Amino acid sequence: MIRVLLVDDEDLIRAGLELILSAEEDLTVVGQAGSGAEAVQVAAGCRPDVVLLDIRMPGIDGIEAARRIRATRPAPPRVIMLTTFDLDEYVLEAFRAGASGFLLKDAPRARITDGIRSVASGEALLAPSITRRLIERFAASGGPIRRPRGLDELTPREAEVLALIARGLSNSDIARQLFLSESTVKTHVGRVLAKLELTDRVQAVVLAYEAGVIVPGRA
Repeated sequence: MIRVLLVDDEDLIRAGLELILSAEEDLTVVGQAGSGAEAVQVAAGCRPDVVLLDIRMPGIDGIEAARRIRATRPAPPRVIMLTTFDLDEYVLEAFRAGASGFLLKDAPRARITDGIRSVASGEALLAPSITRRLIERFAASGGPIRRPRGLDELTPREAEVLALIARGLSNSDIARQLFLSESTVKTHVGRVLAKLELTDRVQAVVLAYEAGVIVPGRA
């Protein structure tokens, strides 16, 4: 059973999400919050696996709440950011705050439930359209921002895998391109995340562009 915390300052939104999730046998709502500050407190008490977190809220917004929730140890919950608006500025900041996914509130029912399952299993909810926007943002930013020490610890193969992750390729896509088995690719991905101290592929994409591992517009 996947334990979910719902966070939104609108009661109707929370009620609608609870109705959707209650119809799924493997999903259960273990808590609700109407503000960012409350979300941090409730998350500490109900220990959810996944937090559906609204970005726009009064006081502590969703991005700051995500940052605080993800900073808890051990085993912080995964966070999926919810918004009514598909705005670029929120996407990048949400991923930097440690979010594992990004969904519009009017997303189809199956998109929401499947997204929760994917994130709970350790995958990232990173649509190709979101990846393209990240690339465009970094293309316009004028170059790399930082280069973490962990990059120098990657083997040539691991660096290659990181670059392909940043292009939005799945494990199966990477396996075909590098002529490797999916299990081998999964091992490489795990080592990349461990060496860079990242929790999922979303953070790997952000880091790759921030560090200049790949340059937007170049193959």
